[in-house]
Amino acid sequence: MRSFNLALSLLLLAAEVLVLLRAILRPNRDPAARLAWVMVIVMAPILGMIAYLLFGEARVSMGRRRLGIEIDKALPRPPGDKAAMKRLISGRHDAPFALARTINGLDPTSGNSATLATDSNAAIDEMCADADAAKQTVHASFYIWLDDTNGLKVKDAFIRAAQRGVKVRALADALGSHRLIRSRHWSDLKDAGVEVRVALPVGSLLWTMIRGRVDLRNHRKSLIIDNRIAWAGSQNAADPEFQIKPHYAPWVDIMTRWEGPVARQCQFLFVSDWMSEQGENLSALLSGPAPAKKGTIIAQVIGTGPTLRFDAMPTTFDETIHSARHELVLTTPYFVPDEQLLFALTAAARRGVRTVLVLPKNIDSRIVAATSRSYFAVLLDAGVELYQYHCGLLHAKTMVVDGTIGLIGSANLDRRSFELNFENNILFADEAFAKVMRKRQNSYIADSDRVTAEQVAAFTVGQRLWANFMAMLSPLL
Repeated sequence: MRSFNLALSLLLLAAEVLVLLRAILRPNRDPAARLAWVMVIVMAPILGMIAYLLFGEARVSMGRRRLGIEIDKALPRPPGDKAAMKRLISGRHDAPFALARTINGLDPTSGNSATLATDSNAAIDEMCADADAAKQTVHASFYIWLDDTNGLKVKDAFIRAAQRGVKVRALADALGSHRLIRSRHWSDLKDAGVEVRVALPVGSLLWTMIRGRVDLRNHRKSLIIDNRIAWAGSQNAADPEFQIKPHYAPWVDIMTRWEGPVARQCQFLFVSDWMSEQGENLSALLSGPAPAKKGTIIAQVIGTGPTLRFDAMPTTFDETIHSARHELVLTTPYFVPDEQLLFALTAAARRGVRTVLVLPKNIDSRIVAATSRSYFAVLLDAGVELYQYHCGLLHAKTMVVDGTIGLIGSANLDRRSFELNFENNILFADEAFAKVMRKRQNSYIADSDRVTAEQVAAFTVGQRLWANFMAMLSPLL
């Protein structure tokens, strides 16, 4: 028995050393996250090793990663245009677009138009109207697709399109949309001729955890009609009452409708996702003449995820923030910044840029809420205007810089969006559309409470301990 215990102890020690070496040598990890995992593994070896192997790395299965990389290399890139690049270079906000070109190989496009849906229900109705008017293709990707009023409106619009001969393809995330996928509505879509795919299927939970992270998801939200109209933003196929988390309702989203060459770039992301989930080769949709120009907006698609460069999304946010000279306004539901993002925000405020950050007052994650609060004092000390939205859960992810350029899409200001999930954003340059976006942001601010230094100073010791403890754990999450 003694020899058995000795052998077991040596085996566990060897396993601990191997996992520690893996955590220390793992590329693309900031020192804080590396140190946090090392401490967890040392202090609680068995649980720490299991936790690290399941949640310590942003990994999909090797086959999925390899396929994603191969598809990304093989797909043709929809063209940008020299006019857009020339206009950007002549201004002071070229850097974010130049950086974005290195992520997907997509150049800025000019000649785009964009409109902003008035609210979540209007967005769904307008998306369904576009599907009803489609002549060739309807392509959709949703993280969450519910069997509620709006979710079923989308389902019915897709069925109507398929029944009149339109090619309809829909992706739904395996976890976010699991209720719909397991329901008769999913079968109804298939029976009507809609081609459906489950994004990042889970299958056996244990096997999914072994081959990759189960919480690594396709968080994209998009709809592309006839290769010329694209919808992008924060809206899932769901009611604002959000039946799976009604306590925080209404969920306040933002969705934009685009026409012009940028729609083909949105199609590029959908094609990549579709083929990665064993769908047919749709690369032919990316060739040929770009959609006709419809406006004056310069726009560029940014798609990030664990099969692409590790720092793609956070560096895009950072570079856009660094380009600010007069005003920077951001809204996000989940604020768990890395050091670079936090420093970018505080540096902007300190150099005289009016820096405004709007977060929801009530949020569906106690961990995120506490972690966000741990940064309030630092932000306020730097001069950031901090607001908490009190009319529901503000789910809109927006950024507008100097009333000139902006970002809108699915990515939050947190490590999950930066390191784990597949996300889609649109970077744009246009004063008229930036003005529209700022008006919407101002409506959020009008329904918010401003956070003051006095309020933060009044946090109890217990509140500060909880917030800072959660912030310490954030590199692990």
